[in-house]
This record gives sequence, structure tokens and C-alpha cells, in this order.
Amino acid sequence: MAEFQSVRGFHDIFGQELKKFRYVSDTVRSLLKLYNFEEIILPVVEYLEVFQRSIGEVTDIVQKEMFVFQDRKGRWLALRPEGTAGAVRAYIQNRLYALKPYVKLFYEGPMFRYERPQAGRYRQFHQIGAEVFGTLDPQVDAQMIEMVHTILTKLGISATIEINSIGCRVCRPSYKKALSDYLEDVVGHLCDVCLDRKDKNPLRVLDCKVETCKEAVKQAPKMVDYLCQECATHYETLKSYLDMLSIPYRENHHLVRGLDYYTKTVFEAVSDELGITIIAGGRYDYLVEEMGGPPTPAIGFAVGIERISMLVKDLPQEEPLYMVIPFGDTLDYAFEVIKKLRDMGKRVETSYKKANLKKQLELANKLKADYVVLIGEDEKRQNTITIKNMHTGMQESISFLELAHERL
Repeated sequence: MAEFQSVRGFHDIFGQELKKFRYVSDTVRSLLKLYNFEEIILPVVEYLEVFQRSIGEVTDIVQKEMFVFQDRKGRWLALRPEGTAGAVRAYIQNRLYALKPYVKLFYEGPMFRYERPQAGRYRQFHQIGAEVFGTLDPQVDAQMIEMVHTILTKLGISATIEINSIGCRVCRPSYKKALSDYLEDVVGHLCDVCLDRKDKNPLRVLDCKVETCKEAVKQAPKMVDYLCQECATHYETLKSYLDMLSIPYRENHHLVRGLDYYTKTVFEAVSDELGITIIAGGRYDYLVEEMGGPPTPAIGFAVGIERISMLVKDLPQEEPLYMVIPFGDTLDYAFEVIKKLRDMGKRVETSYKKANLKKQLELANKLKADYVVLIGEDEKRQNTITIKNMHTGMQESISFLELAHERL
């Protein structure tokens, strides 16, 4: 029989990797709740138009990286490559704008992109995203970046927060013209991808990782020099708020993000260890309107769980594991002990094999038990248990009554 393998770019998460994954997820989720974000569960599949309309048809994601298919009625569907578009669709479809002056949502789940698999980057990957709808106040921008800083601090991850402003409908056209003119002068140094980008989406050339392109755009015009008064004031106010909050950041005038819907503030957290982006986001003040909703300013960010998990060094200490080992005709009593231990919130394993004490202790070591709970005929008759510390070798006998009073 042929051995089955997982699909390339789709991987199983288990063991220590899963523990880090859950630690990251739980840490981010708990913080989002402190900031009064409400969870929403979004579909994995959307109509293709949701992403074409929101992300932009000339982006790499829409052109090359989406998993697209037709249903039985010939409608084009896509596995979601990111979460913001679906959140905006849900915000409009469910008329969430009618419920509150502003809405704060978060979601968690798998995303799908047909990219070249590499460390921390898979074709199925997981994100936690946070979105705020309904306010233009730069205080919200600062608060989102503060949350990013807090996440990194809580997880013990060293990263640099980079910020930039990419303007709005008013000021961006003049910048794109200036940038396009500049790129024409350095066209001989651009890679094939950027030769295509310079005509369709010139800002994306600034984000290219090819060394010749990075060198070619070093002297490129900066968006901050072309900001209209509203955008300039917003950006300066954001920086003053970050200073008030004592949030360290670095301005990166080449930071543009890869999706068409961004406006004004964009930001990323870049790992100091690996040099990769692990959290990213920005403002998208026109997207709700462009997707058919009322004019609604918005901002959000997404956390790449696998990427951050790679950087987690220390996990919180786990609850000790108790392994209950019954001998002889004691299973009924062992069940009572097991139930009581779990009622007390203890992590419990049970021995399912019949063996002598030496073999049972070897099994407990393999399962990394911290304590074994020995239950024999004497313990059952006397209503006691014998607990052995697997680290020190010490053991003691206590009554079930003492156990019931949570002596452990």
C-alpha cells in the first residue's frame, strides 16, 4: 500500500510546535479581549470577487497566489488568502455598522496562498486578525501598534516596529507619478517582476527584496514628502501618540504593504532574529465603501501564528502530570481517584497495560509523568492512595479524604 503524504505546503501541527502555536494564539486572544475586541468566525471560502475587489486585481496574491475553483453552478470561489476582505464583507452584509458607533472584531483561522513553502511560511497558514471599523482618530492607529508591541513583549520576541504613511486618494496620485518617473530612470536595474510592477503598481517596487531593486530605489521619492495636509497631520499625530505611549518604532519610507486597499498608516513588526515580517497591518479607509457599504474608515492588523511560534523560546510551565496505576481488582476505586483529580483541575493519565511496578514506572517515565498514583488492594481497602514524585523518588500515602480536601 502506498504511503500517503500531506499536500506540499500543508503540514501537521503537533507536539512542541503545537504547544508554541497555542501559546501564541492564547496570548494574542487574551490581549484582544482586554482591548474589548469581539470575536467573529468567518468562512474559509468566499466568492472570488470579494478578494479581487478588496485586494486588487494587479496584486501578486490575486494574480498568482490564490486557490481558486468553480462550484457546480459555475461560480468562482476562492480559499481566503487573508482575513480583512472577509471581515469587511461580514461587516457590510450583517449591517454591523448599525449596531455601534464603531466596531472592533477579531478572527482566527487558516489562510491559503500558493506560495513557495519555506520555514514559517506554508500554503496553509494561520492568522489572528484584528479590525476596527468606524473611526479616523489616529489614537486608534497608535493603540493598534501598542497592541503589537505588547504582544511581542508578552511573548519575549525581539522585533522592530516599522511605520509609514502611504497617503490617500488626494495625495497618492502625485506621488505615484513622481515614483513612476523615477523608476523609468533606473529601469535597467529592476528585476522582471518589478518591470511589470512599475506600470501597474509602482509602490510595490519599493517592497521588492531583490538586491538590485533595493539598491535602485534607495534614492526614490518618499511618500511623506507628498502627503496632503490631512495625511501629514494624521501621521505626525500618530507619532506623537506613540511617543506618549513609549512605543519604540522606526520610520521606513519604503514600507508600502502588498495589498491595494491600504491608506495612510501602515506598519509591520520585523523579527530582529530572522528579518521576516511577523505582524503587519494598516489603515484602509475606503475599502468598506468600495465593497458596497457606507463610507467607513477602518484599520487592522494580522498576526502570523506559525512565524511567531518559530521565535518563541520559553513556554509557560505545564501543569504537572499525574499517572494513575491500578494493580489487581482496583479499577473501580481508581476511577473514583481519577475523577477526583480531574475535578481538582489536575492533568491525569491512566495506565492501560497490565505489568509489574518496574514496567509501570518505566511507562510513566516515557509519558513524562511528574507523579504516579499507585493504587493496589491495600490502598483500596484503606481508602488511601500512594503518590510517588518521579523527580525526587519520594513517595507518601494519603487518605482519599485528604485528597478530597485538595491537599495536592
